[in-house]
Amino acid sequence: MSDGFLFTSESVTEGHPDKVADQISDAIVDAALAADPGSRVAVETLLTTGLVVLAGEITTTAVLDFPAIARQVICEIGYDTGEFGFDGNAVGVITALDRQSPDIARGVSSSHDARNLGRTDPFDAAGAGDQGMMFGYATSETPEFMPMPIMLAHRLARRLAAVRRNGLLPYLRPDGKTQVTVRYDAAGRPVRVEKVLISTQHEDGVEAKLPDALWEQVVTHVLPAEMYDPGALRREFYVNPTGRFVIGGPVGDTGLTGRKIIGKDPSKVDRSASYAARHVAKNIVAAGLADRAEVQVAYAIGVARPMSLLIETFGTEQVARPLIADLVRDHFDLRPAALVQALDLRRPIYRQTAAYGHFGRDEPSFTWERTDRAAALRIDAGLLSERTVVPAPRTAAFDP
Repeated sequence: MSDGFLFTSESVTEGHPDKVADQISDAIVDAALAADPGSRVAVETLLTTGLVVLAGEITTTAVLDFPAIARQVICEIGYDTGEFGFDGNAVGVITALDRQSPDIARGVSSSHDARNLGRTDPFDAAGAGDQGMMFGYATSETPEFMPMPIMLAHRLARRLAAVRRNGLLPYLRPDGKTQVTVRYDAAGRPVRVEKVLISTQHEDGVEAKLPDALWEQVVTHVLPAEMYDPGALRREFYVNPTGRFVIGGPVGDTGLTGRKIIGKDPSKVDRSASYAARHVAKNIVAAGLADRAEVQVAYAIGVARPMSLLIETFGTEQVARPLIADLVRDHFDLRPAALVQALDLRRPIYRQTAAYGHFGRDEPSFTWERTDRAAALRIDAGLLSERTVVPAPRTAAFDP
């Protein structure tokens, strides 16, 4: 667009009912992997007033107390008293978990490639745990290689939880959402934050003081000062637009696990290949091969090698697009077993991913955020001498 455009992203706090469900599902994945790294897990969680339902498939040698895991997560989030209408200490938990289908298991444990094509490479032995297309994206517009609107929305949500927990705003409750609208110029660069929305569950009777309190303790602590005009943004700052948000959490809305990337062990390419695609995209951008990169990789259940690979750079590439695709094939092994090993995904790290985003985080355990291949990509693309040492791009701290 000749005059630029607006782009909006949202985030939710850990107390949002869908995020509570996500965290329970991934806490079960973590518990299974901690005891048995070979666990196969696909767990869905449903929440409503006074009730948690766990359903899905799990094959593991671990002995797990599923209701206790669910209740612990709920209490740690902050739903630990009947005052909020949803209490992890008293909630009912229904468990309906079966073993993984042997029809699926055979394709993961012994791939089509090994059984029918005679391939003997160890990374060809394990097939993908599902079919589908996974995407990864990266952009140079922020230090985290993520779009600015989603990074700011996540930071606002995390700060919203922090001021509740540390007592700065003790009248807040766990449920909440944030939304940020950023103006981009004609070249696609973010230039200004234009609108901010915060919806937060709260104690009855504090409605009038929320706008000023959230502006002072949340918004101004998170947004980069150079990205907004305080007077203009204050007029475009929306707080609980309905006027009241006392009833929240699973009492206000049913919570459901995110269907694809949550609650699954890394043999499911829904999860592991999404992380791998982000890893590839981030290294492309960190290497300076393009300012924006979207990676699509497709799999067939039980087949080790991807069905297809597509690299889209939106006209921002600094070298020829076919060369970028060739470099990705040379430097990244996207067979499921290989990427699980390369990113060390059989660890109990997944509850950490279940709130505030899987990507753009600087925790060392988030291995898909590494830019460890960037220098090698630049060398092979002819953009860098092997004798030149290039430090990995810094990822900004993700503090509330």
